[in-house]
Amino acid sequence: MQNIELKNSELDFRSREAFKTLRTNIEFSGEDIKVICITSCTPNEGKSNISFELAKSYAQMGKKVLLLDADLRKSVMRQRHKKGKVRLGLVNYLVGKVEFEETLCVTDIKNLHMVFSGPVPPNPSELLGNHRFRKMIENARRAYDMIIIDTPPLGSVIDSAVVSKCCDGAVIVIASGSISYHFVRKVKEQLDVTGCRILGCVLNKVDMSGKGYYGKYYGKYYGKYYGKYYGNYGE
Repeated sequence: MQNIELKNSELDFRSREAFKTLRTNIEFSGEDIKVICITSCTPNEGKSNISFELAKSYAQMGKKVLLLDADLRKSVMRQRHKKGKVRLGLVNYLVGKVEFEETLCVTDIKNLHMVFSGPVPPNPSELLGNHRFRKMIENARRAYDMIIIDTPPLGSVIDSAVVSKCCDGAVIVIASGSISYHFVRKVKEQLDVTGCRILGCVLNKVDMSGKGYYGKYYGKYYGKYYGKYYGNYGE
């Protein structure tokens, strides 16, 4: 195991309550929900931050939590730690170089363990779809109360759909005012094909200033990102 100290941002009251509400809504989705993947339509919608804060929220209520960074192409989770060098990650395990226990990071947040993505591989989708990933999730189910998996944007690459086959549910993060309804529906349909249960969506980056955040900018960017990043994610 590796020991690290995380960079913890101080959330305001509304944000803390929002994550408590998200956690509660997931709990009400059924007692069989234990492994959750978090995805989005495009990059920069805040899915990694949602994954981290949700995992931290579960840990703070006494659950033993594993946060997996499965965004093998363009991880931002590696910026989360400020002390303790992370030598090994998920990729090192998936290619058969190390055992899973060697990739685990013990954080300074009680009950929260993390596995970072590791070096960027040439074949992310194939690695996430291999038997070692499935075996890892099966073993983690017995060791942890909750497993949160941060995955790449499904509107850009197929990795999230591959991961979702091992999950009990998926959450789609949507940046307010940036993504069209049709694009979100397309991403939802991709998840539906895998058979993974969609637990719901998180509307992120909402302008709470009261200046018409539900309408003013929604149409301006309608469809702006549809296809913009498709096939280029992590290149």
